[in-house]
Amino acid sequence: MAMFKKEIYIQRRQQLKQDIAKGIILLMGNHEVGMNYADNCFPFRQDSCFLYFLGLNRPGLAGVLDAEEGIEMLFGTEPTIDDIVWMGTQPSLASLGEQTGMSLVKPFSELEGFVKKAIAAGRTVHFLPPYRPDNRMTIATIFNLPPAEVSQQASASLLKAIVSQRAVKSPEEIIEITKSVNISNQMQLAAMQHTVSGVTENYVAGKILDVAISAGGNIAYPTIFTVNGQTLHNHPTDRVLKNGDLVLCDCGAENSMYYAGDLTRTYPVNKKFSAVQKEIYEIVLGAEIAAAKALKPGVLFLDIHLAACEYIFDGLKQLGLVRGDTKEAVQQGAHALFFLCGLGHMMGLDVHDMEDLGEAYVGYTDTLKKSDQFGLKSLRLGRALEPGFVLTVEPGIYFIPELIDLWAVEKKHAPFINYDKLTAFRNFGGARVEENFFITRNGATLLGDPLVKNVEGIEAFMMGH
Repeated sequence: MAMFKKEIYIQRRQQLKQDIAKGIILLMGNHEVGMNYADNCFPFRQDSCFLYFLGLNRPGLAGVLDAEEGIEMLFGTEPTIDDIVWMGTQPSLASLGEQTGMSLVKPFSELEGFVKKAIAAGRTVHFLPPYRPDNRMTIATIFNLPPAEVSQQASASLLKAIVSQRAVKSPEEIIEITKSVNISNQMQLAAMQHTVSGVTENYVAGKILDVAISAGGNIAYPTIFTVNGQTLHNHPTDRVLKNGDLVLCDCGAENSMYYAGDLTRTYPVNKKFSAVQKEIYEIVLGAEIAAAKALKPGVLFLDIHLAACEYIFDGLKQLGLVRGDTKEAVQQGAHALFFLCGLGHMMGLDVHDMEDLGEAYVGYTDTLKKSDQFGLKSLRLGRALEPGFVLTVEPGIYFIPELIDLWAVEKKHAPFINYDKLTAFRNFGGARVEENFFITRNGATLLGDPLVKNVEGIEAFMMGH
C-alpha cells in the first residue's frame, strides 16, 4: 500500500496528542478475519483511524501515544519464516515504525501489560469504540470490562478530537478522494454500457467490480445495482433485466490509498425513459441540483435536507400524489413516505466517513441533536458545514408498496397524501441521483469529472453503447 510522506502522519499524531493533552491514546489496528476457516481470510482492510494516524496497512498492529510525555510506540509481531514462505518477504516491525515515523517498537504480546501498568498508575487511557469482535475482546480484557460495555466506556474526548481532525480534508486527501470519484465515474459508465435487456443484475455488478479492481483498489461498499430501487440497500441478484425496467446503480471505488467515492445514477434498461420515469427522475435531479447549489460553510446540512424534502414534495404535488401546504407537510414528516432517508453523509477514508465513531459526534453536535422522526432519523449529517468537509448529496424518491399499505391503513398524514393515486406507482421502484462535494471557503466544488446525469445525456450515452 502507498502512504503519504511520514511527516503527515507525525503531524497528525502530534495534533491529536495536543488536543487530548492528558493520558495515553490507544489506537487498535485490525486483524485478519477468516472467511470460512482461519487461513482463508477476507481481503484485509485496516481500521480507518489507524490508517489516518499511522498509515500502515498491516494486520495485527496497535499504536500507543502518550499525550503528556510525547512518546509513541508501535506494537506488532515480527514476521516468521512461515509468514515469508506463504506471504513473501515481510517488513520488520522496526521498518514499519520507520515508515510512519515511530522509532519505538514493541511486541504485540506486551501491549496488554503496558496498558494495564498505565491504568494501575492512575493514568487515563483513551480508546475508540471497537466494531470488530477481536478488538472488543482485547479491550475488554485489558480494562476488565464485560464485552457488551466496552463501547460505552470509549473516550468521548478522543472521539471528538479525531472527528475534528478527520472531518477537515487536507489537499493530499482531496487528491485521493478525487481519484476515487473518477474511478467511480468509470464504474457508473461501465454499468450503463452493459445494462441491456437479457443480462442479470449480477452480470452488470461484475463489470462494475472489474473497473474498481483494475484501477488498483476495490469497491468502497457492496454495490447496489437493482431494478428494485425502492429498497434502499438492495444488492444485485440473478434477476434478468428487461425493457421497461428502471435500474438504480449506487457504486463507489476505494482507491489504493483507501479513500472512497460514492455515486448513484438511475436509468432505463431500454435506453429511453418512459414519460412517468422521466417525471419522477427529473424531480429527483432538480432536488439534487438545488441542494448542491445551497452547499456553503455555516449552513446546516439539516436545513438543506429539509429544503430538498420540500422540493420533492412540491414535485409530487404537481403529479397529484400529494397535496396541502408543503412546509407543514415536511414538518410533520408526510414526505417520508417517498423520501425516507437522509440527503447525504460525510465521505473520506470510509464511504460513510467515521461512521464507526458515532453519528452523534460526526454528523451532529452537543447542541444539535438527531431527530427521532421517521425519515429524519435516517439523516446521518445535520451539522453546520465547514470548509474542508467532503460529503454526498443524494436525494431520492421511493415507492415502497408495504410502506404505502401500512400508512394507508393507518390513514397516516391523510390530509397530505392522495393514497388513491398511488396505485399506479406501486411497481415503479425508486430513483436517486448522488454526487460528491468538497466544501470550500465560499461554497462547494464537485469532486471528480462531471458524470452525465440529465435525461437527455443519459439516453444519448446509452444509445451510443
